[in-house]
Amino acid sequence: MTRDKTGTKGHIHMTVRISRLLPTAAIVAAFACSPLSFAADITVPMRDGMPTLAPLVEKVTPAVVSVAVKSKLDMEDNPLMKDPKFRRFFDLPDKIPPQERSSVGSGVIIDAQKGYILTNHHVIDDASDIVVTLKDKRTLTAKVVGSDKETDVALLQVTAGNLSALPMGDATALRVGDYVVAVGNPFGLGQTVTSGIVSALGRSGMSIEGYEDFIQTDASINPGNSGGALVNLKGELIGINTAIIGPAGGNVGVGFAVPTTMVKSVMNQLIAYGEVRRGQIGVQIQDMTPELAKNLGISQTEGALIGSVVKGSPAEAAGLKAGDVAIELDGKPLHGMSDLRNRIGMMTLGTSVNVVVLRGGAKKDFKLTIGKPAQQIIEAKAEDRPALMGATFGNIDPSEKMKGVRVVSVEPNSPAFQSKLRTGDVIVAVNTKGVANVEDFTTAVKNSERQTVLAVKRAGEDLLVILQ
Repeated sequence: MTRDKTGTKGHIHMTVRISRLLPTAAIVAAFACSPLSFAADITVPMRDGMPTLAPLVEKVTPAVVSVAVKSKLDMEDNPLMKDPKFRRFFDLPDKIPPQERSSVGSGVIIDAQKGYILTNHHVIDDASDIVVTLKDKRTLTAKVVGSDKETDVALLQVTAGNLSALPMGDATALRVGDYVVAVGNPFGLGQTVTSGIVSALGRSGMSIEGYEDFIQTDASINPGNSGGALVNLKGELIGINTAIIGPAGGNVGVGFAVPTTMVKSVMNQLIAYGEVRRGQIGVQIQDMTPELAKNLGISQTEGALIGSVVKGSPAEAAGLKAGDVAIELDGKPLHGMSDLRNRIGMMTLGTSVNVVVLRGGAKKDFKLTIGKPAQQIIEAKAEDRPALMGATFGNIDPSEKMKGVRVVSVEPNSPAFQSKLRTGDVIVAVNTKGVANVEDFTTAVKNSERQTVLAVKRAGEDLLVILQ
């Protein structure tokens, strides 16, 4: 998967083996048989005896914008640059100036009165300047209201009159096979429209985002389409285009959009708080499988099996136990681990929820309140290990499918930074011995010899960091 932005000098590929952005499935062939009526209130218009999507496109495109971003990237100092004699000899500056990068994505006006524009987090991440270009060629400076990396959703705001906005549709009403239209700014060419169908729903486990519930579509999506609109034949927004799978970073008919069910929840929190305040219930979970169901002596093959309950968590307070199988949340079936995690993660702190579980073959109802993630954060101490000074470490959210200790922050040019630790790293082992929490980590570091090997996961890669 690769995450892409279309730049002024080509395409910038941040390789992750899926392409972030979002060409073509023509639906005209499917329209060969007429009359064409897809619902009681939706009939594809005809012109000169041929079906056309032109009226729909004319309605939708004024609300889709181009998002041009300038960002400054700090470059790591070359070791020679730290030598003052070297700098003086070659008349070099004390510090390498940050490089400027330009890229182009897409966005969707969702509120014409307040000037709110939805786009992707990765489109505007680290932006120093954001300029929005409307279909009528007006250019507007945008500010970031808030951004959420975990869902790849960001909200911008502009000040202008005569804006057109898209109504937000209900993504839960989608069915595989429904026709959709994608609008965006692929390769920086300008506003472009493609069409296709919904190929699949509820795609997760793609390792694209922290929270995944994607709409998959074969509507042509390419680099530069990120943040653009996926709409139904009513002209309603039902998703924000965010990623593609493509061996060379281009479209092969497998694109993904964040559904409006998730987008709306994130947007409301960004407006209210400027960030997403996620909660948790304090359980470690895994998908139910037919084999697990057989071993547990139950017939339920869908749901989330609770492997453990965090002490002091909302789940423990409500009475949930390891071995329970969560099958419903607020009256709606749970299809698996990702479903439970996504739905809980989209709820605000303090929300009351009803969970139905199977325990010993019998259904039991529990009411609990979404709480704050239990995260203990510690700061490295010189007496523990000088090479870790300048870093803080915290426990991983119990709902995540990994064990280890997260590097919460690293001060630039600190001993920890010089040791090659970076913010976001997950330390899974110290000297080959696994660590599950900060207590394990601090104990292992204290008891280790002078040269200590940390097994680290960073952006999907396995690394070794050696402390001297």
